[in-house]
Amino acid sequence: MILANLVLNTFSRGGPIMWPLLLTAVVAIVTVVERILWWSMVRLRRQGSRLSEVYSLLKHDQIEEAVRLARGTKDPVMKMIWWGLSHHDTSLQNALQVAAGFELKQAGRGLTILDTIVTLGPLLGLLGTVTGIMNAFHFVGNEELAAVKVSGGIAEALIATATGLALAIFALIPFNYFGRKVVNLQFDLETAATNVELLLQSRSREIRFAPPTAHYAEATPGAG
Repeated sequence: MILANLVLNTFSRGGPIMWPLLLTAVVAIVTVVERILWWSMVRLRRQGSRLSEVYSLLKHDQIEEAVRLARGTKDPVMKMIWWGLSHHDTSLQNALQVAAGFELKQAGRGLTILDTIVTLGPLLGLLGTVTGIMNAFHFVGNEELAAVKVSGGIAEALIATATGLALAIFALIPFNYFGRKVVNLQFDLETAATNVELLLQSRSREIRFAPPTAHYAEATPGAG
């Protein structure tokens, strides 16, 4: 109860700029919580062993079995492979790029919001500082109200500044953390896409250049 009263008292002394700061803080908290839940689900859905099985099937030219194994998974890497293999007749590389771009877009959702809050928080705090100082100077020269009002204006400026900086710090840490997660996912997607392309290319090359020994023996004069 005492803590709640202290928070409310500090909020009221921070001036009108505290309301947009409060709204920004709510947006930041909702975004961070949503990203934490999303990445937690991605971590649970990753299927490294299943990915190895898909590679093995592709290595033995069992594309249909690989598509069937990758279908219906929630793993972003497997979803990209499934989409690419399902559309490889037109352009495997383009299909993989489209699927990877979609997964990266989902992974990067919310980063723009956090990046904006990192910049917006201190600016709102600075605006509160200016308005607080302006309010304090309105009463300079009035000996009866100067002490109380000037100190109130300075308190408003300091509270707004501290709140804006705290909000920026709060958003900066998850922004960098989630940004690193997106980079790691991008690396996994690019690695998987490269492996799929190499496996299919190497297999088609083996089939294309395999020496037709039996036919050659039949066609050779004097054979048999």
